[in-house]
Amino acid sequence: AIRAIEALKRPLAGRIYTDSQYVLKGINEWIHGWKRNGWKTADKKPVKNADLWQLLDAQVKQHKLEWVWVKGHNGHPENERADALANRGIEELTK
Repeated sequence: AIRAIEALKRPLAGRIYTDSQYVLKGINEWIHGWKRNGWKTADKKPVKNADLWQLLDAQVKQHKLEWVWVKGHNGHPENERADALANRGIEELTK
């Protein structure tokens, strides 16, 4: 999501599809509490990957984005393509 939003050249309205409930709930629900609590979870532990969440938070403020969950590996064309690209990237890194 971070790389996709970074690629936007100007503020836009749009949708981001994700098969990650963690990302969806993180950006739509949990992030507000994390920021209020100084980037700590409800049980006072540091938020994992807080640096990435902070970057994502800063980026989404520039756009009007709707986050949409799609079931992974279920034939959603864009999700299948994203999965294939991610796997290809991993293969290239591990060669």
